[in-house]
Amino acid sequence: MKKQFPKLKNKAILSPMAGVTDVAFRALCKKYGAALTCTEFLNSTAINRKNKRTLEMLKKDKSEKPSQIQLFGSNEDEVVKAAQLVSKKFDIIDINCGCPAWKVIKTGAGSELLKNPKQIASLIKKLNNSVKNPITIKIRKGINDKTTNAIEVARLAEKSGASALAIHGRTQKQGYSGKADWEIIKKVKQSIKIPVIGNGDVFTPEDFKEKLDFSEVDYILIARGAMTNPYIFKQINDYMKTGKYKHKNKIDQFFEYLTLTKKHKTEFQIIKRHAINFTKGMKGSARLRDKLVKIKDLKELSKEMKDFKQNEI
Repeated sequence: MKKQFPKLKNKAILSPMAGVTDVAFRALCKKYGAALTCTEFLNSTAINRKNKRTLEMLKKDKSEKPSQIQLFGSNEDEVVKAAQLVSKKFDIIDINCGCPAWKVIKTGAGSELLKNPKQIASLIKKLNNSVKNPITIKIRKGINDKTTNAIEVARLAEKSGASALAIHGRTQKQGYSGKADWEIIKKVKQSIKIPVIGNGDVFTPEDFKEKLDFSEVDYILIARGAMTNPYIFKQINDYMKTGKYKHKNKIDQFFEYLTLTKKHKTEFQIIKRHAINFTKGMKGSARLRDKLVKIKDLKELSKEMKDFKQNEI
């Protein structure tokens, strides 16, 4: 029986991001209206070996309904085994076939899998036979501009039983440089019947609507746009309903995140990373970030953030 991707409450999804989408950050994005959240991408072999740090990253918040985990790996058996281990904890299992980072692609995982679409198809089939969860995949436009095989991969993924497919409109070679190609995203949407989730260069509600209208995808992943402004989900949902949206002070957003970190016992280094991200784009924040980098405890970090807000012009 075909496993269906769940119908979500709106069209804005938080993209999995390494070092960003910890459980407290995901809970904040859910609070602001993200339709779906996902763990950071997790190494299948590390899950199978019960790596302590990786198992910590399997935590989820009560608000994450439905919940999604993203796995990566080049060995099919390892990925399938990891999927079986997490299948009861998460509703949807996503496979990363899009990461362009060297440390991932040198192992044959992430976007390197795009060099072998049949391997992706085989993995999806094995996963469908091994777990009851809907299986989704995230891909890119291709390896480079000469090998843009996203449509081929998408059709094979659908045929193999994928429940939905997310596509980033850049190639592996591009990484995050240049512009995302929403033309290829539109073509992928026209090529398959399962839900298609577009990704790339959505930093404002206006970007979101423009790309949604152009591509007619089912959903859009928000990545870097949410990293520095998780409130973007509330802004997008308001804009799509009313044509208007409000801004929320980023320091206030940070302190809402901080409240959630207490519940989830988030490490200080992760909190500090978010403090640095949240302040990007704020007037006079470069000097604050120089201070934040050197801070070694939460009390001092909180004081600097409060002082900065009080001194804002």
